[in-house]
Amino acid sequence: MGKITGFLEYLRELPVDRPPRERSRDWAEFHLPMEEKRLRQQGARCMDCGVPFCQTGRVINGGAAGCPVNNLIPEWNDLVYRGLWEEALERLHRTNNFPEFTGRVCPAPCEGSCVLGINAPPVTIKNLEQAISDRGWDEGWILPEPPKVRTGKKVVVIGSGPAGLAAAAQLNRAGHLVTVLERDDRPGGLLMYGIPNMKLDKREVVERRLRLMEEEGIRFICNANVGENVEAMLLLKDFDATVICTGATQPRDLPVEGRGLGGVHFAMDYLRGSTQALLAGAPDAAPIHARGLDVVVIGGGDTGTDCVATAMRQGCRSLRQLEIMPQPPAERAADNPWPEWPQIYRVDYGQAEAAAQFGADPRRYLTTIKRLVGDASGAVREVVTVDIGWERNEQGQRVPRERPGSEQAIPAQLVLLAMGFLGPEQPLLQEMGVAVDARGNVRAEPGPYLTSVPGVFTAGDCRRGQSLIVWAIHEGRAAAREVDRYLMGSTDLP
Repeated sequence: MGKITGFLEYLRELPVDRPPRERSRDWAEFHLPMEEKRLRQQGARCMDCGVPFCQTGRVINGGAAGCPVNNLIPEWNDLVYRGLWEEALERLHRTNNFPEFTGRVCPAPCEGSCVLGINAPPVTIKNLEQAISDRGWDEGWILPEPPKVRTGKKVVVIGSGPAGLAAAAQLNRAGHLVTVLERDDRPGGLLMYGIPNMKLDKREVVERRLRLMEEEGIRFICNANVGENVEAMLLLKDFDATVICTGATQPRDLPVEGRGLGGVHFAMDYLRGSTQALLAGAPDAAPIHARGLDVVVIGGGDTGTDCVATAMRQGCRSLRQLEIMPQPPAERAADNPWPEWPQIYRVDYGQAEAAAQFGADPRRYLTTIKRLVGDASGAVREVVTVDIGWERNEQGQRVPRERPGSEQAIPAQLVLLAMGFLGPEQPLLQEMGVAVDARGNVRAEPGPYLTSVPGVFTAGDCRRGQSLIVWAIHEGRAAAREVDRYLMGSTDLP
């Protein structure tokens, strides 16, 4: 490494965020840029650690440890320290098609596995990844690279989320003619409508990459819902290979009394409508709006946080976020050792904004919904919660138990269900005739990524279940490699 003692000389620094009260009044990204001198110092903190666990990309105890796309992290950290930004970008693009996305929205399991993080704050890998990519766009280094030779083979990718885009980009690079089908009105999938604009800007970041992919020769067709207005059997006939990348979009529901009341919505319906209205230039016209309402978000993950932040920008009157799990500890627990992802208490951007507005973290832990209560018009009026504890049942499994006498009523005219996803929606899979596993995911081994139907491959959350964007990109790239091998007999794709 260029600065062997850098980790001893420099403290971990992150870019300053815009103040919570200020940023919650608009939809712009909330991170501020960091000056080059400080970025290079952060790159210098990367150790000559011998075995860089940051880029291993493994699953340990159900969570990602290290970078799933196997980014060459120590290499581009060193190049940043040396001020060799264009070379750093080249290294970054070797393993990741979309570092401008992951640098913004990935939870950074690489940092959780940083060797420096064993006994000190880890290297700011995620921030440096974004800085490298953003500089590449600003300097004009990221340009369309259409293939020099076309194979004449045609591939259709169903779904334009991170897995579908990665598969399309790699297959196009191999020279195949790639068509991407998207059922929404804009391509991008989760990147477009599942993540709010203040976290991932749609026009400046997402659409910029999509335009470049079109210039490279990839064709996007929107409002194309396979199984409804697109016949699956025709795809199998017209294309030499098919890649299913539809994601795990079936939301987990809340089977309690009052679920059918008005004002109770799935998180993705809420987030999609908010972004569509914003892109149309009328954010106040979102079909589900929190203005002046008491909002309750059920679920403590990233999607729940995005609902919190969106409701803040829409001017909610109050906000509560309910989480059935206990509050994580401030530091790693004994059963959560390095290099596992650290399960610790964090205040994300949405909670910080709610705390600035209402005076406290909006999350309530070890809490679940007992029932929903409506008004005379059939709209939700309040949620009745109950405290729970986690206990072992007769089979030794941890299960939630209600605490007697802990019921509490919370005012709510808008309830958002952000409790995760059960897997892919089934109609398309049934239409194509692909086999599914016991969880309803597309059945395909991670090596060949081939489904039960010849010539039909799959990647991303529809195969592995709800997961991280970096896993989706990893799978999209890996599936593309297998499709190329299937079509050509061998492959040079990385």
